Amino acid sequence: MHSSEIRKRFLNFFEKRGHAVIPSASLIPENDPSVLFTTAGMQPLVPYLLGETHPKGKRLVNVQKCVRTKDIEEVGDNTHLTFFEMLGNWSLGDYFKKEALEWSFELLTSTEEGFGMDPDRLYVSVFKGDDNAPQDKEAADIWKNIGVKEARIFFRPASENWWSPGDNGPCGPDSEMFYDVTPEGLGELTPEEFERADEKGDVIEIWNDVFMQYEKKDGKIIGALKNKSVDTGAGFERIAAVLQKKSSVFETDLFDPLIKKVEEFDSQIDRRSKNIISDHVRSAVFMMTDGAEPSNTDRGYIVRRLIRRSFRLASSTMGEESSSELMKELSEEVTRTYRDVYPEVKAKAVETKKKMEKETDKFREVLKDGLKKFEKISKKDIGGEEAFLLFSTYGFPIDMTVDLAVEKGIKVDTEGFQKAYKEHQEKSRQGTGGKFKGGLAGGSEMEVKYHTSTHLLNAALRQVLGEHVEQRGSNITAERARFDFSHDKKLTEEEKRKVENLINKKIKEDLPVICKEMTLEEARKDGAQGVFGDRYSDRVKLYIIGDEKYGIFSKELCGGPHVDRTGNIGRFKIKKEESVADGVRRIKAVLE
Repeated sequence: MHSSEIRKRFLNFFEKRGHAVIPSASLIPENDPSVLFTTAGMQPLVPYLLGETHPKGKRLVNVQKCVRTKDIEEVGDNTHLTFFEMLGNWSLGDYFKKEALEWSFELLTSTEEGFGMDPDRLYVSVFKGDDNAPQDKEAADIWKNIGVKEARIFFRPASENWWSPGDNGPCGPDSEMFYDVTPEGLGELTPEEFERADEKGDVIEIWNDVFMQYEKKDGKIIGALKNKSVDTGAGFERIAAVLQKKSSVFETDLFDPLIKKVEEFDSQIDRRSKNIISDHVRSAVFMMTDGAEPSNTDRGYIVRRLIRRSFRLASSTMGEESSSELMKELSEEVTRTYRDVYPEVKAKAVETKKKMEKETDKFREVLKDGLKKFEKISKKDIGGEEAFLLFSTYGFPIDMTVDLAVEKGIKVDTEGFQKAYKEHQEKSRQGTGGKFKGGLAGGSEMEVKYHTSTHLLNAALRQVLGEHVEQRGSNITAERARFDFSHDKKLTEEEKRKVENLINKKIKEDLPVICKEMTLEEARKDGAQGVFGDRYSDRVKLYIIGDEKYGIFSKELCGGPHVDRTGNIGRFKIKKEESVADGVRRIKAVLE
């Protein structure tokens, strides 16, 4: 089954069952400082899982772009990826476990509407219970009623069958489905045999139903959610591998064009290197498409790390000239593969290719000097400060330094590197100190105030600097707001003063903040500003700041929440303005 057919069948299946199809959100989370990238399909929907009304209703379905980097060292094996797509459907206070599990089973096994998998190769797991929540006997009973044999239902601990987005937000038990990918089939298994099969990859997880029953605050469950919700999902690439009868996600039609392109440049390159290069370039293209810029901090560092790691792998066998050309052609190949799936990939193709070329050329410039420095300090094990020097001065990602060290049979003090990196971040005030305290979903009063202040900032920047200004991202905590925007030069002191004064003027005018729901087309005709381009569904929320007396100051598409009136915000103060990437500036501000 071709990947395009898998997407089509998935969306059609749930649309037929009353789910509204919504587009993928950006890989760059909107107003959520808890993560650098969108890591799961439910992440953009947290406010709605907590009870806010979604414009499209209570049943939703989509294919969501995701990035996870914690397993980056595992990329290249049969299943691990940096960028991946997540098939997901949601019930926002509507249906619950029975419908979710029955539809999951039907989608996976139905030959008419679904994927036609063999039900005799399916195994399921459910939450076995602990001090936080009881055993999920309800889910186990539903599986039995569907027809799954009791011997194929396994109770597992919270580490395996409990889902939480972090320290804050909706959470609950989940039920996972596994598929036997061995040639002959494993048959019924004991719990111990199932665990071994999972570890070996003889069975792979292909579906997960998360039951949002509880709310977590600061790492602790504080009670049951008012409305129970369901978040179900499956890794698209894993589903494709199973349905296309491939042992690896890199053997599917999603990667075929990329792998073949690498082989055109070097037919002798090893399989794992081909996989890593293909994965990293694909991931970097999607990240840059959604606005991430290669840099030495935050998400920009991830983009830079992926590009430089893939270039380094390629150049070690095919040389720098060929590697540079390969990176450009792979970027174009990603665009060809996904241009009909994600319109933004096609729209940003030229811009993304230029970013890839620029970053590759920049790395080539520092690589030669960096390798000379590495040779000088690699006569013995490399200390943390030395590894940080290679990173900060020569642009060597730490994993690249480790790779080079392994080739020489020496070690790298990675803990020392992380310490030096954090110290540098603190000195430059670009640290991640507030980044992991929980996102806007936590809903603190100060976070809401800061959120509304970024709308005022966006509008003020456009008035003072020009309409070329577009938001490139925001990061909000209860202590400050950070706002990235497009502009090609440093703001003068006069420009900063004008922006600050204009915002405080609008705060003093105590303007109303009004939310209106309308179609995307209506919002565009009304002059709305969109934070992330085409990521919105056809029903949107438009937040308007202003009134008849003072006029409309801001119209912006957003998920909320916001203060009712600007007079509730406080005094806005710009603390710092700086460059974070070519053509992108950053303002850090506080409310006094």
